[in-house]
Amino acid sequence: MNKLKWWQTAVFYQIYPRSFADGNGDGIGDFAGMTARLDYLRSLGVDALWLSPHYPSPLWDCGYDISDYEAVAPEYGTLEDFDRFLEAAHARGMRVILDLVLNHTSDEHPWFLESKSSRDNPKADWYIWRDPDPVSGGPPNNWQSCFDGPAWTYVPERGQYYYHYFMKQQPDLNWRNPQVKAAMWKAVRFWLERGVDGFRLDAIGTIYEDPAMTPHRVPLDLAGLRHLADTAQTPAEKKRLARYWREMFQYQWGGPGLHDLMKELRALVDEYPGDRLLVGEDDDIAYLGDGDDELHLVFNFPLMRVERITPAHVRRNQRQRLARLDALPTRGWGCNTLGNHDSSRLFTRYGDGIHDAALARLNLTLVLALRGTPFLYNGEEIGMTDLIITDPSRLRDTMATWYYRALIEELGVPPAEAALRAGRMSRDKNRTPMQWSNAPNGGFCPPHATPWLPVNPNYAQGVNVADQEADPASLLNFYRRLLAVRKATPALIEGEYRPVHERARAYLAFLRQTASQTVLVVLNYSDKARRLDFSSLSKRPGRVIFSSQQGAPATCDLSRLEVADFEACLIELF
Repeated sequence: MNKLKWWQTAVFYQIYPRSFADGNGDGIGDFAGMTARLDYLRSLGVDALWLSPHYPSPLWDCGYDISDYEAVAPEYGTLEDFDRFLEAAHARGMRVILDLVLNHTSDEHPWFLESKSSRDNPKADWYIWRDPDPVSGGPPNNWQSCFDGPAWTYVPERGQYYYHYFMKQQPDLNWRNPQVKAAMWKAVRFWLERGVDGFRLDAIGTIYEDPAMTPHRVPLDLAGLRHLADTAQTPAEKKRLARYWREMFQYQWGGPGLHDLMKELRALVDEYPGDRLLVGEDDDIAYLGDGDDELHLVFNFPLMRVERITPAHVRRNQRQRLARLDALPTRGWGCNTLGNHDSSRLFTRYGDGIHDAALARLNLTLVLALRGTPFLYNGEEIGMTDLIITDPSRLRDTMATWYYRALIEELGVPPAEAALRAGRMSRDKNRTPMQWSNAPNGGFCPPHATPWLPVNPNYAQGVNVADQEADPASLLNFYRRLLAVRKATPALIEGEYRPVHERARAYLAFLRQTASQTVLVVLNYSDKARRLDFSSLSKRPGRVIFSSQQGAPATCDLSRLEVADFEACLIELF
């Protein structure tokens, strides 16, 4: 494995700072809390940490509206606290990458405050400004923000509209201005020089839009489109919905210049020692360039864009993704995940209400056994679930609060139904505080503190770290065992992927192979035990290096492999 970079062998763990660990008792996660939990993360077996935004922010979009790129939000601590966290993580052998938001700033950033003050100030062209439509006097076109309605907001001081792909508090930067680029690259260098190991690049596809500002032709606004998403039932309605989403935003994504910009950023990052990493919040393999001149990784989001993980879906996904990665001039590397801060939690999203715990174990095994770098999300290791917040006053996701109002005021939905639908749509449901113990507030913060989001009450039913630490059969200890097995099994890290039994509908089987080791991965996604024949792979007994079933034998006969319902097993072949 010496030929691989650190980020190819690592398992990443995403920390949502506001919800991870409260170190000063104010109900908000912070760097003191994160630093105190580093030994837990090391014991879990992860190798690298991705921090969601930790910068100063008015929090209209939970930190993705940044008001200072070279500082730490006061509620999280100070730069010195950050440095202590980074040093402590490195001392434990863990790398740290930061979220980097390139597309936009906060509307409270000093750059924007200056830019909006007049048409002739030094930063007048740092954002995307347009005159009103000459006929209607309204916005320049009908583009929508993907969060909360029209993509244009009027500023009287300039008599112009500014563009925002996200909410109006997140104005888009004008990356065609060399001064903007220089200022942002300065911020990148600020963190690289402090020792961070790279960046996860937020929403890179939105950096450049269609210069011609071509209007879309969808006969709905954003509220109407989200309402259709809630109510679509038939295959035809769902197909129309997908087409409308694509057509509404097609001119606001992927404008010319993106690949040149990514090459420039890669060249900057490559100036620093230690193989600093760039991973894009995108699934387009084109962002890897020739495999060695743009980003290092993009996420395999198609793997998670299904209602249910099935063997057929995984095979199809791997066939398509790996073929494209292999076709790059410098072979590309995969990046697999089933959850993050923007999606429903793995335990909820892919459960069936009956076998949720078993499916969670299967799906972890899948992510850790596929070719590529795995990303995990904090709390999934204890089976944290979505918490639907039906009291709109407790929501902190402003996209959901906008939707709640739009449902009532524009679409006439009754308030109780609107509250439920907003809670289900909200990203708050999968961002609730980490559950550390069976104690008030789940041990996230002291009993006297009010956590920034409600803690899921299921912490009292064993969904917490402390209770699971003491239970050898817990999901937490399953994660630990499997992460340790992956680390000790070269084929699972660097091996080639080869599917076997490709017509099987109920189970997934594939090989991970190096020149010196072959591992058979079998994942039974059904509620029936099976006897399977893998004798064509080897006539010798296989060594069971891992099984989700307690008491699994140490060796197995490959001609009659007994696989229990929902079992995940890893078998070394000889």
